[in-house]
Amino acid sequence: MSAVPGRSAELSPNQLQKQEQIVEAARVVLARDGLAGCTVRAIADAGPLTKSAVHYYFADIDVLIDRAMAAHINTFAAGLRTVAEKHEDPRDRLFAVTEAYLAEFAERPNGAFLWFEYWIAAGRAQHPQAIDAMLTSITELLTELLSPLDVDDPRARARALLSYLLGAVVQQRVRPRPVESLRADVEALCFANYR
Repeated sequence: MSAVPGRSAELSPNQLQKQEQIVEAARVVLARDGLAGCTVRAIADAGPLTKSAVHYYFADIDVLIDRAMAAHINTFAAGLRTVAEKHEDPRDRLFAVTEAYLAEFAERPNGAFLWFEYWIAAGRAQHPQAIDAMLTSITELLTELLSPLDVDDPRARARALLSYLLGAVVQQRVRPRPVESLRADVEALCFANYR
């Protein structure tokens, strides 16, 4: 008896592989065409499975988009962790990660548009869980980076730093600033005493 996605029965390894192929195709479409271009037809065209297979494994396109966006953020966070691992000094590690974060969106501006577009759509649909998971993932990474440094409340600083980085992504598209001045902002935000 085969399991039907969305029901409590577990999927077979073959079905899981097909789901992952669909998620990967959706990632490609999202990166290339944005949220509006992420249709079942476009996903089927970008992957090895048919439209009917996409519908079978994902009756709700929003669930598929959530999974694809989660895969994007997981890949992004893993890349940032790889950057962090290249540095022994905790302060260098933090600055390398923040610079890599900003560089990712400078090199791939459609990525920034996609994230913001997705967050707006998920907010309007009133399913912020996926957005919360994304923000938590990056906040946890920044908290880990700040914890060995002499900062008060690393988690609060991590949340503030993530807010800064999100804003800096937008500002860099409008009025780019050199990395050194952004580093000075990060330095002030993370290491200044506040009450």
